[in-house]
Amino acid sequence: MKSMFPYALILPLTLFSTTLFAEPIPHPSQSEQQRDQFVTSLLKKMTLDEKIGQLRLISVGPDTPKSVIKQMIEKGQVGAIFNTVTRSDIRVMQDQVMQLSRLKIPLFFAYDVVHGQRTIFPIPLGLAATWDTQAVTSVGRVSALEAAQDGLNMTWAPMVDVSHEPRWGRNSEGFGEDTYLTSIMGKTMVEAMQGKDPADRNSVMTSVKHFALYGAVEGGREYNSVDMSSQQMFQHYLPPYQTALQAGSGGVMVSLNSINGVPATANHWLLTDLLRHQWHFKGITVSDHGAIKELINHGVASDPADAVRIAIKAGIDMSMSDQYYSQYLPGLVKKGAVTSAEIDNAARHVLNVKYDMGLFRDAYSHLGPVGSDPKDTNAEDRLHRQEARQVAAQSIVLLKNWHHILPLQKQGTIAVIGPLADSQRDIMGSWSAAGVAQQSITLLQGMREAVGSSATLLYAKGSNITDNSKVQAFLNLYEPAVTVDQRSPQQLRDEAVAVAKKADVVVMAVGESQGMAHEASSRTDIRIPKAQRELIDAVKATGKPLVLVLMNGRALDITQQDGQADGILETWFSGTEGGHAISDILFGDQNPSGKLPVTFPRSVGQLPLYYNHLPTGRPYDFTHPNKYTSHYFDINNSPLYPFGYGLSYTDFTLSPVTLSSPTMTGHHTLAASVMVTNSGKRAGATVVQLYLHDPVASLSRPVKELKGFQKVWLQPGQSKTVTFTIDKNALSFWNQEMKWVVEPGQFEVMIGTDSVHTQIKSFTYQ
Repeated sequence: MKSMFPYALILPLTLFSTTLFAEPIPHPSQSEQQRDQFVTSLLKKMTLDEKIGQLRLISVGPDTPKSVIKQMIEKGQVGAIFNTVTRSDIRVMQDQVMQLSRLKIPLFFAYDVVHGQRTIFPIPLGLAATWDTQAVTSVGRVSALEAAQDGLNMTWAPMVDVSHEPRWGRNSEGFGEDTYLTSIMGKTMVEAMQGKDPADRNSVMTSVKHFALYGAVEGGREYNSVDMSSQQMFQHYLPPYQTALQAGSGGVMVSLNSINGVPATANHWLLTDLLRHQWHFKGITVSDHGAIKELINHGVASDPADAVRIAIKAGIDMSMSDQYYSQYLPGLVKKGAVTSAEIDNAARHVLNVKYDMGLFRDAYSHLGPVGSDPKDTNAEDRLHRQEARQVAAQSIVLLKNWHHILPLQKQGTIAVIGPLADSQRDIMGSWSAAGVAQQSITLLQGMREAVGSSATLLYAKGSNITDNSKVQAFLNLYEPAVTVDQRSPQQLRDEAVAVAKKADVVVMAVGESQGMAHEASSRTDIRIPKAQRELIDAVKATGKPLVLVLMNGRALDITQQDGQADGILETWFSGTEGGHAISDILFGDQNPSGKLPVTFPRSVGQLPLYYNHLPTGRPYDFTHPNKYTSHYFDINNSPLYPFGYGLSYTDFTLSPVTLSSPTMTGHHTLAASVMVTNSGKRAGATVVQLYLHDPVASLSRPVKELKGFQKVWLQPGQSKTVTFTIDKNALSFWNQEMKWVVEPGQFEVMIGTDSVHTQIKSFTYQ
């Protein structure tokens, strides 16, 4: 079945700029001038307390119930609300502002709409695995529409934290390990969610996060510190944030980590010098949850008042979910420790985005008229199942297909086994917004619908997600997220083995629960939990053909399971329509086209392991091993599965690379082309990937860097020429003096269908 998205998608290398120089100061547009005049006039009417009130972002919950919020609204002590996601509740609070407050400055309402609002799409790591901006655009538009229809104005997304650390739980929220791919996906999401105007009825404003370097926390441990060179920071970690802001993101959520000893929430260089002065950002900066209080724990603030002083002066506009700004800013202004101009500056940023959201024109712009609220907030007809199913299928990566075990035939007896096979909650993944678990399609349900009466399906849970009682308690700390079967592990395995023996083939759904790939869910062991590994061992012993369906939010160490399984599908957490989409791939109704946005290691001991590493003076040669080279002596040093990898039910071949010229000069461009052919028997798509390498430079340069990709759909026997345009920017880097330069010399062009299997050609830059 052909995808709904065309694949002739060309992504020029100039789509985003990695030049983090100070941008030229833009001239205000007429609309910006009108906004500035309006906001200046409004600020003159506001008291100090009302200005401070605009800087407060309040979460509805046990600590601040709606009755307390009503009192704060009446006194002008609230600027925005998050964690309220129904139109009726939002309307009540906006009514309170318009009826009870002095100046009637509208609230804006925000939520973590990361990969869908009510229709849940694959987690962002899965979206990156599509390598398809049109698929991601579809996700962004549907997510924004559903969020806006719920009365929301802003989302805390996209997350563009580059990470080389699969131990970090928040990998699930990001787009993987690569700067270029993350930048493209982040830019696409911003443009899709904000549309032509964030004030439009079906658009929401984005707030890119977490600024900055949050994905680089030491050891992959949540909330940990980051220590990084300027070259590494500007080369690999900062570009996705800048790209998202260039795409128009109106907000920035600030990260919880420290950067070279300075917490981001207290970092004047980061939030003012770089963000405001060099990048000319005019939107709002928002602290992460409770981050201002945490400056005391970081050891940079002596007490709460000191923490507030540091944060406001560093450049934090809105304080998320704490009372510190309202408690301490009035006194700090009175003492002269914080100036009125600094308060005005922060309040201006908040009022600017409210203006850009259209709230001053119509405070109810995303609410509609009274009486228009949905009778059933969770009504089935509010979902976008077709789009979710299509994107989920594109996100699935075929990792192994021994003797073409896949696609399965819709016949005979199929055993479906595993603790994730029938979990509606887990298939949605973390940060699933207002998604309702009961509306999601599990793998078991999807397979049952796919085979109908053509085949017999047998099911056994086989094991719990984990038998570790402490981990079970952790996963169920805030919600009953993981159901624990009270039968013994042996009883569960015995049932699964009995089911497997009756089947012609076994499909096992294994991996992580969604809570294992979440904020505050860092892991030292990135293998499939022991209870599930023992289940796989027991089922493998039956001798039946075995297909593993992985569900997870990070790269895993599946080295043992790779040796056991005949087929492996990486399905991430695939969302509301996940069970249907996985079944579409399993039975060949869709041809897998996903590619890995992360590197899969053979062991946690290899971490960090990523494709675009620097060379070493003693490189390891796999074909001629030498003791005194950079390697581990106790393991195969290559990744289990490399970045960009993914199989298909058909075969693709690439011609040698051809270049438009052997040399490139100045600001001219060079074209690199390959002919890609579907040499198999099924229609399908592949991702043609362009990598560049600078072999000799004033600094060691990565062994290769992704600089372009195209997803191409081909019928059997069909060929297509894929061309990439290489410009000067693609060759440039930050040198030792922190200057953005391109140095003359030879460059290698590598084009392939993953980061390892490439065709190589060289040219000279003069």
